[in-house]
Amino acid sequence: MQQPEMFTDLDVASTTKSVMKKLPEVTLAFWIMKIAATTLGETAGDLFAQTLKLGYFLTTIALFLVFVVTLVVQLRSSRYHPFFYWTVILSTSMAGTTMSDFMNRDASAKYLSGGTTSLGWGPQGLGLGYPTGAAILISMLLIIFAVWKATGMTFQIRDIVTFRGEALFWSAILVSNTLGTSMGDFLSDSSGLGYAGGALLVTGALAVLVVLMKVPVVPNVLLFWIAFVLTRPLGATAGDFLTKPVAKGGLDLGTAGSSAVLLAVLVGLMAYAQVQERRTAVPRTPERETVAQQAD
Repeated sequence: MQQPEMFTDLDVASTTKSVMKKLPEVTLAFWIMKIAATTLGETAGDLFAQTLKLGYFLTTIALFLVFVVTLVVQLRSSRYHPFFYWTVILSTSMAGTTMSDFMNRDASAKYLSGGTTSLGWGPQGLGLGYPTGAAILISMLLIIFAVWKATGMTFQIRDIVTFRGEALFWSAILVSNTLGTSMGDFLSDSSGLGYAGGALLVTGALAVLVVLMKVPVVPNVLLFWIAFVLTRPLGATAGDFLTKPVAKGGLDLGTAGSSAVLLAVLVGLMAYAQVQERRTAVPRTPERETVAQQAD
């Protein structure tokens, strides 16, 4: 005689995570896609603001609205969808690029293409400079983390399953991507390292974080967020290296061509991630639907 199927507390917790999981597992593929998305965010942001001459002000408003739309789609989703998640990451990278430029630059001739005397409509930039801009963004990020900690919710992204947790997560992502852009632009434009040198420096810092993962006293959550910030300047310097003129140390491939290639790569990676997610997804049975509703 068969015994009825029973849900233990452990089963319920496991099922809730499988049904309600909204964010991806942090694997090597995750970091590859993160770098691809942030590099595309840099080239696409520059494409709209500089190549198409919309300016930092208008482009920031437009891309922030794109971020809001993609975020609403992600928040309304009942489970993890790679296309939804990585589209939000891309939109935060694009918005972060122009937000950083608007904060730090003044659109002087140093940042304009040859023969260009103006860039789009409205304020061309606040001209705060990289140190001041970075200080403001770091303060904002620390405030978000302080509020996050005060709520008592986990910083482990694989365990974030609530609306409030996701809202804090995406707030931190937007600010960290903007901060990472400022760091990347500083390395490329002001540090003297150039685009390739800046990318190598960030790559070395990420390698140190990989080593620190083996040190028990260093929390992996802390390493994750440091790596998340650092992969943005890596994308920024890599994007500048692809698009900027040869005279400035770049490959001069152009923002349009580079963005098209990077978009194709990212879409391919998202499609692969979608296939993998479908293979590993747990079927949504009536019992699991009930558990998911209770978790809300």
